[in-house]
Amino acid sequence: MNVVWEPQPKQYEMMCRGEDEGLYGGAAGGGKSDYLVIEALRQVHVPNYKALLLRKTYPQLIEIMEKCYNFYPRAFPGAKYNDAKHVWKFPSGAKIYFGHMSNYKAKYNYQGLQFDFIGIDELTHFTWDEYEYMLSRNRASGANTRSYMRATANPGGVGHGWVKSYFIDPAPPKTTYWQRMHIVGPNGKTTLYSSRVFVPSKVFDNPILLKNNPQYLSRLAGMEEKLRNALLYGDWNTFAGQVFTEWRDDPEHYDDGVFTHVIKPFKIPKHWTVYRGFDFGYSKPFSVGWYAADEEGRIFRIQELYGCTATPNEGVKWSADEIARKIREYEEADKNLKGRKIIGVADPSIFDKSRGTSIADLMAQNGVFWEPGDNTRIAGKMQYHHRFAFDAEGKSMFYVFNTCKSFIRTIPNLVYDEKKVEDIDTQQEDHIYDECRYVLMCNPISPRKNILTTPVTDDPLELLPKQDKYSGIYNL
Repeated sequence: MNVVWEPQPKQYEMMCRGEDEGLYGGAAGGGKSDYLVIEALRQVHVPNYKALLLRKTYPQLIEIMEKCYNFYPRAFPGAKYNDAKHVWKFPSGAKIYFGHMSNYKAKYNYQGLQFDFIGIDELTHFTWDEYEYMLSRNRASGANTRSYMRATANPGGVGHGWVKSYFIDPAPPKTTYWQRMHIVGPNGKTTLYSSRVFVPSKVFDNPILLKNNPQYLSRLAGMEEKLRNALLYGDWNTFAGQVFTEWRDDPEHYDDGVFTHVIKPFKIPKHWTVYRGFDFGYSKPFSVGWYAADEEGRIFRIQELYGCTATPNEGVKWSADEIARKIREYEEADKNLKGRKIIGVADPSIFDKSRGTSIADLMAQNGVFWEPGDNTRIAGKMQYHHRFAFDAEGKSMFYVFNTCKSFIRTIPNLVYDEKKVEDIDTQQEDHIYDECRYVLMCNPISPRKNILTTPVTDDPLELLPKQDKYSGIYNL
């Protein structure tokens, strides 16, 4: 028998999953793309079956198309590719399309279309809005097909934050996460469920690659720390392109604040200055953060109100009045805020009166007052770097209470903009980042050297040549 392709153990494990959505990979070299193009073949014996293989840009799509050229005609003689329509047509009549989404509006190219299977390669290149829209395109074309989605990804990229919160954080690897939803239908309230799973795969799970290209492992091991941790080990907490590489969250030091930015809450002294930062959002989340500054100018994030649904980067659609009332509730209930004079600093755009009463004026009517914040973007970002730096005693100039879960989730996930390389990518969940930036710009500090660094000689797999201290000869 002529075997066209045989899955490796991790690929087979992923192919056996039955969840509605699945993410496979998490590191380089795990056979992610091969898995995806084969997975798309699962239902090609059904005449009405339609599948879509998606990448962010057309040049990136070429690699997927080449893999299909290698597998599809051999597995299904008679299968033909239409170059003009970017579609494979199989003897049964089933079709597998290729697509890309190089800009935000490109998702509407798929409006009105439906696919039984959607496979997305390198999911972290996509925003949540783009992925969510494709979810709406995933439905069965008939009673004899199954509708589901699969994706592959490495840590990093503009979508790192939402992919991590959606697939990685909810449940341990290889564990089904069930999402419960309530809708009101013709027969009253109904409860619905959807399922998703993350199955990790690393280069160690791809013995064929290691056999054919033994140097690939050493190339991954020789990369700088962030890139190596992401691509070799599939570490979702450290990755290439991460803006705030200084960030540390170490529960063992929540009490003493040594080499960690996250600490346990404590009672704020009465003489400390308290700030309130604000970034307005409606369809996107709004963010309110409360901060205390000590005698040395050190800033502590002590409380937060984040207007986000259970869906990443989706706002709760509260009006300015509703937000203001909730702010007052917080400030009357929190022992660190009650009875204090609080300096409110907000996005300057809330003072705009071109469309009538400004958001700032509406909130002032409810007893919540703001001053325009300094929106200088690069200088604001640098204030994060200056404050996140650790001194020789392991102390930073910025701490966050471990109760501020949204700050802890979003800030480490921020990545750089590919075009504005010194600024963050604003397509991300950056609302907390912005509101905090306004407060930091009220209290600027000078640059500080971060002493927490990783030695250049780090060689976790012991793949680098070792030099004999007597002869000077390197032993491979």
